[in-house]
Amino acid sequence: MKVTRRDLIAGAAGAVALARTAGAQTPADPTKVRGTPPRALGDRASTARVQRIVRGQVVSSTPLHDLMGIITPSDLHFERHHGGVPAIAPETYSLLIHGMVERPTIFTLADLKRFPSHSQIHFLECSGNLGRTAGPETTPGMLAGLTSTSEWTGVRLSTLLGEVGVRSGARWLLAEGADAAVLTRSVPIEKALDDALVAYGQNGEALRPEQGYPARLFLPGWEGNASVKWLRRLEVSDQPFMTREETSKYTEPFANGTSRQFSFRMDARSLITAPAFPNRLERGWVEITGIAWTGAGRITRVDISTDGGATWAAARLQEPVLPLAHTRFRHMWQWNGGEAVLMSRAVDETGYMQPTKAELLAQRGPGTATYHLNPITGWVVQPDGRVVYKEESWA
Repeated sequence: MKVTRRDLIAGAAGAVALARTAGAQTPADPTKVRGTPPRALGDRASTARVQRIVRGQVVSSTPLHDLMGIITPSDLHFERHHGGVPAIAPETYSLLIHGMVERPTIFTLADLKRFPSHSQIHFLECSGNLGRTAGPETTPGMLAGLTSTSEWTGVRLSTLLGEVGVRSGARWLLAEGADAAVLTRSVPIEKALDDALVAYGQNGEALRPEQGYPARLFLPGWEGNASVKWLRRLEVSDQPFMTREETSKYTEPFANGTSRQFSFRMDARSLITAPAFPNRLERGWVEITGIAWTGAGRITRVDISTDGGATWAAARLQEPVLPLAHTRFRHMWQWNGGEAVLMSRAVDETGYMQPTKAELLAQRGPGTATYHLNPITGWVVQPDGRVVYKEESWA
């Protein structure tokens, strides 16, 4: 299509006008104003201001309260790293698979892409996904934003292990990252041969650098730390490697003096994303919505309470309800103007029900809870319509 001088001038004028208003004003009649020309990279609407919640030097959370559906945009996917985001050129990337295998092999990124490609939609969650220090003005993203759902694309790990030939007696493999922390985790061979993926794509494009570009390990339904990013080495063995990240870290102490190690699977959880802080309600019908997820398969039910847990009603699950993925739920509620406490609890296909804080503390012990905390949480609707987080103490 031929672009005329008039097109260029009109397009530039429109762009300048939009830049001046910065989304604060729009034309009274958009049919009377020529729009902007196409660009090489699309932007969100200037009024759709949404961004991750940065927490220090190593964490940023997904703004769950600003999202719709179940798929998390790649640039809003939470991030957690231990040594910063490394810069790795795709042409120099390699993945070594060795140890108890018949044919130790180094795969380039191009080699990985020659194998049959596989895509799957799954959530990823940090095992420490519970904000415990914020006050009433806590958003859902601040509270539990270390979880996101994406379509992941790559090659099945079972395909690569078949290529190198796993020896009899192999029970574990070591996954090692190429970041400054050289993060390593032991992974049972059963998971590696089941649904594990060496992913190089996310939501239809290459992985973002903070998500493991050029390639990462992805273990559906398991704690995020085990899905090692910037994957550079897999060593097959007959026993776990007892690395720092599974001994001094990512192990949960219990009230009886014991500890739980290799607790990979994430338990069922739900979170109301609206109404929540900073929403303000008006009397009348309100839709309560949020997300639920489980590392044990599908969510089968989400219950909603508007009276602090005294009574519960089943919410509607919004399709699609996928295994190991966020599931959106909805429930209509009529607010009469009095104080109310909104809560949700998830049930998965194993029959597991999301626990209360008291139930978790009875098992873990006060002051010891760090990982795999999935308590029922709530929001207080105040008489003036303001919605705030129902504060919980984990001391």
